[in-house]
Amino acid sequence: MKIKIFLAVFFLTSLVFYLHAQPVKVTVGQENGKWTLIREGKPYYIKGAGGQTFMDEVVKTGGNSIRTWGLEDAETILDEAHKRGLTVMLGLWVQHERHGFDYNNEANVRKQLDAFRQAVLKYKDHPALLLWGVGNEVDLFYSNTKVWDAVQDIAKMIHELDPNHPTSTVTAGLDSMEVQLISKKAPDIDIYGINTYGDIGNVKKNLRRFGWNGPYMITEWGPNGHWEVNKTRWGASIEQTSNEKAESYYKRYTDFILGDEAYCVGSYVFLWGYKQEYTATWYGIFTKDGKMTEAVDAVSKAWSGKAPENPCPALKGVWINALAASDNITLKASEINEAKVDIKYEGNEKVTYFWEILRESDDKKEGGDAEREAQSVSGLIRGNGKPGISFRAPAGPGAYRLFVYAGIKGKTAYANIPFYVSPRNPEDPQARFAEPKLYDMKSFNVSD
Repeated sequence: MKIKIFLAVFFLTSLVFYLHAQPVKVTVGQENGKWTLIREGKPYYIKGAGGQTFMDEVVKTGGNSIRTWGLEDAETILDEAHKRGLTVMLGLWVQHERHGFDYNNEANVRKQLDAFRQAVLKYKDHPALLLWGVGNEVDLFYSNTKVWDAVQDIAKMIHELDPNHPTSTVTAGLDSMEVQLISKKAPDIDIYGINTYGDIGNVKKNLRRFGWNGPYMITEWGPNGHWEVNKTRWGASIEQTSNEKAESYYKRYTDFILGDEAYCVGSYVFLWGYKQEYTATWYGIFTKDGKMTEAVDAVSKAWSGKAPENPCPALKGVWINALAASDNITLKASEINEAKVDIKYEGNEKVTYFWEILRESDDKKEGGDAEREAQSVSGLIRGNGKPGISFRAPAGPGAYRLFVYAGIKGKTAYANIPFYVSPRNPEDPQARFAEPKLYDMKSFNVSD
């Protein structure tokens, strides 16, 4: 009985302690011309992951923080992060004009502010909280600059209720007008956040040139965006291979994020998880089934300075009929074609291959809005599971992509190549798969 009473008292005492936990104070200041976050009295440089999944992998790869965009499951996320020694940039999803929110409607603006006030009161003392993210890309396709007045009101409210954590707001890339508006209209924003991809190399010079002289973070960064790359004649953006992306992640972190130590206080890599956005592989650095891609290896090396012991295969290229994506590949409906990959792997595990044909997505959105996954077309591939295949072009004319995944345990490299199917002439003979195999495997262009 005494043991039960002791355990009950211990539990209640622990609960009271948790509910009244002291916040971990975070400040931002400048010394000798260098901006720095100070957490618990010590300099804190953000090695962050954008997303709230795979937290154990954040720790294993050398990261120290995660970012959310809104308050969904905030308490659970904060608790799970704290268990692992991670901090959280907690997002307040400020409504977007492009989604129908009217910043001339004072009642709705006030209602949004009041909702955020309750959230700040609820989470401000959580020990995992690092800073507040007041809005994400509210400048995307907008016209009403009153949104910055709303951002200021939220940031000011946070400072009044929570003196222990700085505020930030995030823009879609950099535009001189937005920088000036935020500087003028939102003085309670402590740290500027920028989501940037192929243009990351211009942030350092442009941010100061546009008038922001305070600290900043790169709050999303990664591969080239789908709006920044070459397109096929039919308008399909050509995606980098996972190996090309890995090289981009590493170079952009070392050259441009670490390269501005005076003003940049850290970053959040995008996306620490899986997401359908333009394609199934463009931005997520994990696959849908939870496997790490080459980008995770690159980020791990960038954060820790050490190459992973068991690296992912390096998938350098994919071809159809010896043609690259830039060749605007057009295939005749139902005809037989060849595809192969160029891959480098020096480990001891067996590399497994999986090929898939998908229709070009017909649900492409802007600004990261949710999209439906592209439709898979089955029954066309022969030799799946190998680095080279034969496949029949789909019978229906239109735009498609051929995806290939090359994996070892827990890790997957990938690439895709767009192609267009034109109709068959009725008089064309029916194409058949060659027998025996279509390929001489020795002819594959495998990297040394």
